[in-house]
Amino acid sequence: MTEILFYHLTQNTFQQALPGLLERCLEREWKVTIQLEDASARDQLNDHLWTYRDDSFLPHGAESAAQSKATDSPESHPIWLTTTTENPNDSSVRFLIGGAVPGSTENYDRLIYLFDGHDEEAVSSARERWKIEKKAGHELTYWQQDEEGRWRKAA
Repeated sequence: MTEILFYHLTQNTFQQALPGLLERCLEREWKVTIQLEDASARDQLNDHLWTYRDDSFLPHGAESAAQSKATDSPESHPIWLTTTTENPNDSSVRFLIGGAVPGSTENYDRLIYLFDGHDEEAVSSARERWKIEKKAGHELTYWQQDEEGRWRKAA
């Protein structure tokens, strides 16, 4: 059964919080797919992951016009950015951002919903996904940022 985590952002944007979570995934040698709702958000995140810190970057690929010119395939990327429900890099972890919904939970060890706690629509959508995933019998965990931006397990 897939473990499903909900990360409730209250202090940071997803662009600020995501790199740290991705670094932990890479330390564990997990392949990751990040599903976003639209191409604009995907392309902004694509740029951000190359420049989020002066001394580091997160190696990744993305479905975009620029990527189509690359000589390597999605399978070679530890992190893949997409707007679809496909899993072209055979990842075991999938992040769902901005209301993105997975096509399936099969073949994933973890699904991670990352949502903005200041956006009532995002909170409502996360609550609905919690109900759906709970009813499907998945193990659910809820994390919320404290005032310093650290993650605290709330459920």
